[in-house]
Amino acid sequence: MPLALVAIGILLTVTKRWTWLWKEWLTTLDAKKIGIMYCIVAVVMLVRGVADALMLRAHTALAQGTNTGLFEVDTFQQVFSAHGTIMIFFVAMGLMVGLFNIAVPLMIGARDVAFPFLNSISFWLFVAGMVLVNGSLIYGGFSNGGWLGYPPLTGLEYNPGPGVDYWIWSLQIAGIGSLLTGINFFVTILKMRAPGMTLMKMPIFVWSVWVTTVLIMLAFPLLTGALSMLALDRLMGMHFFTSDAGGNPMMYINLIWAWGHPEVYILVLPAFGIYSEIVATFARKALFGYKTMVAALVAIMVLSFVVWQHHFFTMGAGANVNAFFGIMTMVIAVPTCVKIFNWLFTMYRGRIRFTAPMIWFMCFAVTFTIGGVTGVMMAVPAIDFQVHNSMFLVAHFHNTIIGGVVFGYLAALTYWFPKMFGFKLHDRLGRYSAYAWMIGFVLAFMPLYALGLMGAVRRINHYTDPSWQPYFMVSALGVVVIGIGIALFVLQIAYSIYKRKELRDTTGDPWDGRTLEWSVPSPAPSYNFAVIPTVTHRDEWWHRKQADTRLTHTHELKPIELPANTGYGAYIGLAAFIFGGALIWHVWWLASLAALALVLLVIYRSMTDNPEIIISVDQIKKIEAKA
Repeated sequence: MPLALVAIGILLTVTKRWTWLWKEWLTTLDAKKIGIMYCIVAVVMLVRGVADALMLRAHTALAQGTNTGLFEVDTFQQVFSAHGTIMIFFVAMGLMVGLFNIAVPLMIGARDVAFPFLNSISFWLFVAGMVLVNGSLIYGGFSNGGWLGYPPLTGLEYNPGPGVDYWIWSLQIAGIGSLLTGINFFVTILKMRAPGMTLMKMPIFVWSVWVTTVLIMLAFPLLTGALSMLALDRLMGMHFFTSDAGGNPMMYINLIWAWGHPEVYILVLPAFGIYSEIVATFARKALFGYKTMVAALVAIMVLSFVVWQHHFFTMGAGANVNAFFGIMTMVIAVPTCVKIFNWLFTMYRGRIRFTAPMIWFMCFAVTFTIGGVTGVMMAVPAIDFQVHNSMFLVAHFHNTIIGGVVFGYLAALTYWFPKMFGFKLHDRLGRYSAYAWMIGFVLAFMPLYALGLMGAVRRINHYTDPSWQPYFMVSALGVVVIGIGIALFVLQIAYSIYKRKELRDTTGDPWDGRTLEWSVPSPAPSYNFAVIPTVTHRDEWWHRKQADTRLTHTHELKPIELPANTGYGAYIGLAAFIFGGALIWHVWWLASLAALALVLLVIYRSMTDNPEIIISVDQIKKIEAKA
């Protein structure tokens, strides 16, 4: 990764594109460009996260009997901690928020998000957290306390080095950015919809984003609070989570999972919305059971806050508590099943086109169903007592996150790519990538179910039972195949750029879509819509195509005001990065200066007029004519 960054820096210097990069991208307030930058960072981190996974599975395949494998114990713990942290916070969250920015304003008929500058701050806080996480590769080492950082292992007494602090402050900074994103899109969806677009006329993806923002606003303060208290324990000798002075490590576990299980749904609910749009588009049918899909989304949003204790059935809460959370976990499976059946009924008698996005959906339908069934199994406390903290749990978790989240976001990138860049991704390479991911997934995680049932515990760097090694070898092979899937995805993007003239979207509607984003040119102009549409139907663009009515009428054109680019978001991100780095290394004067800079930057920006650019009617006509 450092070599890649150096190569990019040299290329930008040789081509003299630094100024262009700063003015057009790094300082932009255009939600679509911010979304693209989110996705680029997330894809880069995906490569990093899968590299960690490959090392982990290679180690466990070799660390059998007298063979110690690739890593010492501490290094192994750091690698799996980094893998989980990066994949959840900087891959899944990055892709999710990136897709929010790309699709939501276009789908609701808005020109921008409610708070464009806040959107920029959110992105740069995300970048600051990402840089801090990777900074541990250069100096100091990462946390060895797992991706959720349970005390007392992450307490100062047992873990005095900087690794845990890297973990705390990278997540704290990125998490605040996620919270701001949740607020921004919550308001955007409620207040920025096109005239006539009632709540029950919104696309399902927009509904999924809205319920996700509610979860973000309710859940992420719990993460912020838990990390703050853990940081105070380490930095100032407090005792929130110690075993003395009135502290209780169990309080941390409750707080982290009160955030952690809603976080699973924060990641997967937007993917459900994506699958809904893809299935309806490529089945050429209106989504079956729209109202039940909305009800299922809202039900999952509510129920996600009453299931967290199924993560520690074995920790002595008692039979009544275990029974309640076990039942709630089974209940939350019901609205998920509703969605599966609705997608299947949408496909029934549809004229299905098996393009790459649809193949991703088919892979999801199989893998996520397996993950859901195993989740219901572990909702039974008696079963959970047998498989808790085993490889069975690892397989279940990856069933839901890879099969549900990653497949969904890769499908969405393929689906909305023309709207981002003006040309489609090569379909055959996309299907090959999906097939490789699917095959790799089966090879990587199905053996782990068997290992879990045989008693293989997770987070162990060495196993003594020689009969387990073949299973670990197959699992390692599966991760290699997943790596091939990622390589094919990257190749798909590179080859599509090379063939972009042949793959160019000249219609703005390459998939014969149903929702408003397909009514504007590809790539979408900075203002999104020359004329804000008036919505009369649920699938507005589909109905307009059937009636052969144009969306833009030149006599209705008016000058458009858009926020001008500004570098203050990047400055705030830089100050946050310095603040986090200073706290990691206990450089108190630098941390104080960075905190002061953060406050002053926010105050100064809030007290200045927000500059705007005006796009004249003539400019709009030229842009629309060119498109």
